[in-house]
Amino acid sequence: MGAQLRVYTQKIKSAQTTKKITKAMELIAASRIQKAQARVAASGPYSRAITRAVSAVATYSNVDHVLTTEPEKVERAAVVVFASDRGLAGAFNSQVLREAAELTELLRSQGKDVTHYLVGRKAVAYFTFRRMQAAGEWVGNTENPDFATAQEISESILKAFLTDASEGGVDEIHIVYNRLVSMMTQTPEVVRLMPLEVVEGVEEPTDTAVLPLYEFEPDAESVLDALLPNYIESRIFNALLQSSAAKHAATQKAMKSASDNADKLITDYTRLRNNARQAEITQQISEIVGGADALSS
Repeated sequence: MGAQLRVYTQKIKSAQTTKKITKAMELIAASRIQKAQARVAASGPYSRAITRAVSAVATYSNVDHVLTTEPEKVERAAVVVFASDRGLAGAFNSQVLREAAELTELLRSQGKDVTHYLVGRKAVAYFTFRRMQAAGEWVGNTENPDFATAQEISESILKAFLTDASEGGVDEIHIVYNRLVSMMTQTPEVVRLMPLEVVEGVEEPTDTAVLPLYEFEPDAESVLDALLPNYIESRIFNALLQSSAAKHAATQKAMKSASDNADKLITDYTRLRNNARQAEITQQISEIVGGADALSS
C-alpha cells in the first residue's frame, strides 16, 4: 500500500508540473495572437488595393501577358507549402501537409510534374524523412514573419515561373497554408497563385453606375510587369501572416486541451491515492483489532 501511495503521489506531481508548462505556453500563445491578428488586418487594405489595380489592368486591357495568360499545356507545377518551425500545435502542421500531399497527387494525376517550395522546419522535416526533394526552403521566422522573407519566396517562384518548363521552370504555382477562421478553427487553404486568376474588383454596373475608364502609361504590359510582382509579394506575405496567426491559435487550443487533461489526471490520481490511503488505514485498523482479540483470548 505504501508503494502504491508513493506512485500516485509521484504521478500527481508530474501532472502538476506538466500543467504549469502547458498553462504558461497557453498564455504566451494568447498574448501573441492579438499582435498576429493585427498584422493580418493591417495587410488587408494594401492587398485589396493592389488586387483592384491588377484587376483593372487585366480586365480593361486586351494585352496577352505571360502572368495572366493560361498556357496551352501545363507540364510542371510548383506547390508552396506554409508550415511552422515548431510543433505543439495540434493538427496545424499535419492538416496543411496532408492538403499539400492531396494537391500533389491531383496534379500528378493530371500529368504534371510537381516541384515543392517549403516554409517552416516541420515541412522540411516531413519532406526530408520521405526523401522528397524541394526546390527551396525557408525556416526560422514563421512565428513572426517579415516582408523580406516574402520577397525572397516571391523572387524564387517568379524566376521559376518565367523560366521555360523544359529548362526547369514551372507553368503554374499553387500555395497551401492555414487560414485563421476563428480562435477554435484553422482551415487549410489551397490557392492557385499563377497564372493569375483575377476575381476581385470586377462588378456588373447598376443602372446608375458607369464603367470606369482607364489609361495605362506607358502601356498595359509595362503596368502588369510592375504590378504583378508586388501582387505576388502581397499574397505570399498575407499567407505568411495568416499561417502565423493560425499557428498561435492552434498552439493556444492545444495547450488549453493539455492543461484540461492534466487537471483530469490530477483529479483521477488524487481519488486513487485517497482510495489507497483509505484501504491502508482500514487494513491497519483490522490488524490492530485482530491483534487485540488475539491477546484477549
